[in-house]
Amino acid sequence: MENLLAEERPKATSDAARKAALDVLVREVEARRNEFEKLTYVPRDVVALMKNAGIFRSSTPTRFGGDPMPAPEFLRVVERVSRADGSAGWVTAFGSSGTYLAALPLETQRKIYAEGPDQVFAGGLYPLQMAQPEKGGYRVSGRWRFASGCMGADWIGVGLRLPPSPDDPPRAGPPVPVLAVAPASEVEIIMNWNVVGMQGTGSHDTRVQDKFYPYEWTCERGSASLIDEPLFRYPALPLQAQVHAVVNVGLARAALDLLVDMAGGAKIIAGAPSLGDRAYYRTEWSRAQAKWQSLRLYFYDVAERAWAVVARGDVISPELEAEMRLSATYAAQSSAEVVQVAYRIAGMSAIEKTHRLQQIVRDSMVVTQHVAVNESNYDTVGGTLLGRTPAGKP
Repeated sequence: MENLLAEERPKATSDAARKAALDVLVREVEARRNEFEKLTYVPRDVVALMKNAGIFRSSTPTRFGGDPMPAPEFLRVVERVSRADGSAGWVTAFGSSGTYLAALPLETQRKIYAEGPDQVFAGGLYPLQMAQPEKGGYRVSGRWRFASGCMGADWIGVGLRLPPSPDDPPRAGPPVPVLAVAPASEVEIIMNWNVVGMQGTGSHDTRVQDKFYPYEWTCERGSASLIDEPLFRYPALPLQAQVHAVVNVGLARAALDLLVDMAGGAKIIAGAPSLGDRAYYRTEWSRAQAKWQSLRLYFYDVAERAWAVVARGDVISPELEAEMRLSATYAAQSSAEVVQVAYRIAGMSAIEKTHRLQQIVRDSMVVTQHVAVNESNYDTVGGTLLGRTPAGKP
């Protein structure tokens, strides 16, 4: 019963059709990115274009009609959308969320994909809310933050903290979040996303009151997948670091391209040389270009190596998993530095609120604050690769 017959599965989207649909999506995002910022979310008609481009079936198991995409290939899709708009790229990144859902019982997954493989999941797990065990599940009331993409989601997850059981062995470190999933219609969205960057991600608060989550709709965050396909052997948490980091890779490329366009543009002071005729402009652009090419090559090299491991059926080592986090953190942080260089040399026109660089700068700063790619990851990764436990950690 668990394996659907081949003829029951929708055919995988052809490469040509997927590329054409992605082109349509990117053009729409470029035309409407200012609208997303004003709305504070990516509207459902654009999410529908993402579905049409196969974004969300990219992490749906094949057995449920999905068309799983190799992780490096998916990262390149997120990068491309992010060049058009950071917020849309961030929402696109949640096309990888099926890797979280793959830890749910198979029958639960079957229910999630019963209406088709293009299901959108959003989740804000923190702060963890204490849940009360009841027969068959957990009951909880609470409010969670940062549910990116929730305005276009079909399913919303929240984070539960379970009371300790006297039968449980003592656990060092913070509690492991329990992911609880429900249809989006059963979760209240509190539209309070008011930030300096990534305004269009719709990362609003969510809330439930006295809601019961059956056991079969819960799992530990980041726990092992129950799907034996390459994508679901790729570690879920490092993948989340990668999909967030690559948004900044796309934003940095957009900033560098913008500098190319500005090189011969209008001058504020009559008689002054064009930006591209100034030595500092050419020098700083060249350095930033080299830095971007370097960080991107490292980022995708690690992703390709990790994918090769899972594709041949092997398990990714702790060292390679650490390098996945390292390359993601470096890509996110260094891409933001590239964007800062672009802003610094762009001249007075870049201070205008409507200038494209303003949005790129603000969005890139927000990416670097995400826990999956912030500066603290260097310490954690260094501990793993050097065989040392970072100070203050168990």
